[in-house]
Amino acid sequence: MITFTVPPDYPEQKVRYFLASQGRVSSTLWKKIKWHGQLFINGQYINNAAKAIVRGNDIISYELAADSKLIPCNKPLNIIYEDDWLLIINKPAAQIIHPTNKACCDTTVNIIAGYYIKTAQKTGCHPVYRLDRNTTGLIIVAKQPQIQYYLTKSHDKICRFYKAFVSGHMHPKEAMFCEPIARKNTSIIEQMVSQTGKPALTRYNVLSEKDNYSLLNIRLYSGRTHQIRVHLSHAHHPLLGDDLYGGDCTLIKRQALHAYRIIFIHPITKKKFDISIPLPEDMLQLL
Repeated sequence: MITFTVPPDYPEQKVRYFLASQGRVSSTLWKKIKWHGQLFINGQYINNAAKAIVRGNDIISYELAADSKLIPCNKPLNIIYEDDWLLIINKPAAQIIHPTNKACCDTTVNIIAGYYIKTAQKTGCHPVYRLDRNTTGLIIVAKQPQIQYYLTKSHDKICRFYKAFVSGHMHPKEAMFCEPIARKNTSIIEQMVSQTGKPALTRYNVLSEKDNYSLLNIRLYSGRTHQIRVHLSHAHHPLLGDDLYGGDCTLIKRQALHAYRIIFIHPITKKKFDISIPLPEDMLQLL
């Protein structure tokens, strides 16, 4: 159940317009609430959500039925944090987020579906962002679509930090990549820097250096496909292990990229979260 309180001096208006003005629901979510959900105002069930009016100090609550067609998978799930609205996990390498076809049933969301069954949770599975198959680290999963919408409507809702091992030594030691990114014309997977692409911002700073590779701290300011991998490859310092973008695979067999830290304000409790996890074993060995 999601609950909001209308500010005391808020003008009388339809509940739909109030929720939209607060950035809480998209038009798609509102339709789900209206036709398949339950809406309450001051604890009273509203039979006709489209005509419902709210006033200052009213308490609005709504709930959507969980509708999942995911095939549950009984594999381990590394849970970092969980409450009634969010699940934060540490994704391992060699695992994709969503199924790519009907036969694919061992993805992150399938494993979460299996976990929900084991813990008797009737809730949804809505990843707030994705990590590549061989990128490890923190993923936020919303249990309600409206929570996912709130956290994804603006990229600055979540500060995302990565650690990466790259070929060579970076100069300067701290900088921002600002090159736009687009899909490569000759590939359905590979991305490239292109002036016709979408804006992409990646900041890095060097943490340490070895003879022929470096450890970077990276912050994403946008979320393009393969963004970190493309920017580093374009700078002639590809990720170690990233064979798609020219990385050296002699020291590690997958791209050496780990989403180690997230900072965000909880959409319901308004508590600030700052969560960090250590490097996985294969990247620790590079230290």
